Amino acid sequence: MMKRRPATLIQVAERAGVSLTTASKAINGKNRVSAETRARVIAAARELAFTPSPIARGLTTGRTSTVGLLIADSMSHRFAVPVMLGAEAALGEIDLSMITCDARGDQARSLELARMLAARKVDGVLVVGDNNAATASVSRHVDVPVVYVYGESDDPDDVVHMPDDHNGAGLMVDHLVGTGRRRIAHLTGPRHATAVTQRVTGLAARLAEHDLRLATPVRYGTWSQRWARAAATALLAERPDIDAVLCGSDQIASGVLVALDEMGRRVPDDIAVTGYDNWRVFALETEPQLTTIDMNLEALGAAAARDLFALIDGGPGQGSVRRHACELVVRGSSVR
Repeated sequence: MMKRRPATLIQVAERAGVSLTTASKAINGKNRVSAETRARVIAAARELAFTPSPIARGLTTGRTSTVGLLIADSMSHRFAVPVMLGAEAALGEIDLSMITCDARGDQARSLELARMLAARKVDGVLVVGDNNAATASVSRHVDVPVVYVYGESDDPDDVVHMPDDHNGAGLMVDHLVGTGRRRIAHLTGPRHATAVTQRVTGLAARLAEHDLRLATPVRYGTWSQRWARAAATALLAERPDIDAVLCGSDQIASGVLVALDEMGRRVPDDIAVTGYDNWRVFALETEPQLTTIDMNLEALGAAAARDLFALIDGGPGQGSVRRHACELVVRGSSVR
C-alpha cells in the first residue's frame, strides 16, 4: 500500500476557501483573522490531517522551512533590497525563514552559492537578478524549486517575476499627452539593457495609439546624472521646441533638471520632465519633485516568494515570465 503524501498548506487553504496567507495566520494563531475563518481553516486542516508544527512537518516532509535568497549582482542592491524586504515579509507570513547571499556579479560564484544553499537543505531558492540583463539560470544545477525576480533567466523554462516596464512607460506617455505635451523626447540608459528595451518599445507603442511619435530619436547613454546633463543640453540646442523629456530613470531625470535650470528653462511650465523607478533619493530631492513610475518592488518580491512556496508545496511549475503592474506617481515636474 502506497504511503499517503502529507497534506500541504495550499490544500488546506483551498479546502477552506481562503488565501495561503490567511490559512497560515489562522493555523498559527496570528491576529487579523475572524473567528469564523479560523474555525473553517482549522476544520479543513483536521479533515486533511495537516501537521501545523514546522518541526513535525519537517520530520514528515523532509523540509527545513528555510528559503535561500541569492542576489545575482551587488550593483543592483538599490533594487534588490526592496525585493528582499517584500519576499521576507511574505515568507514570514507562512513561517518560512530566509538565508541571503550575494554573488557579486560573478556567474560562477552564483552557481556555487546556489549549490551551497541546496546542500544546506533549503526548501527553495529565490534569485534576485538585474533588470538590465538576463540572469544565468541555476535551476538545472540544484534539486529544489527556484524562482527568479527582477531579472529574466536565460532559461525559458524558469519561473520569473518582472515589473511590467512596457506598460509602465505607456502610463507615462498617457500622462504627458493628457497634460497637453506633444513634442516628447526620451533619454535613457544602455541600448541593449532589458529594462531599456521594454520601456522604449512601450512608449513607442503608446505614442502610436495617440497618433504621435517621439520628436527626436531615442538618446541612449548611461545611468548617470553627468551624462544626462550633457545629453539634455545637446538635445535642447538641437530641438528647443521640445515640451517634455521622458527619462529612463530618476537619476537621468535629475541630471536633466540641472541642465534645464542652467539653460533658464522652467519645469514644468516650459518643459515637463519625468523619471522612472521612484527612487526617493532623486525623486523627492529634486526641485520640483519628480513625476515617476514606481515598480512596486516589495510587492514584486512578495509575489515571487508566494510563487516559490507554491512550488515547494507541490504546485505546478510551468515556466513563464509573470509581469506585474507599475504605478504612475505624479509630482510637480510634469504638472503646471
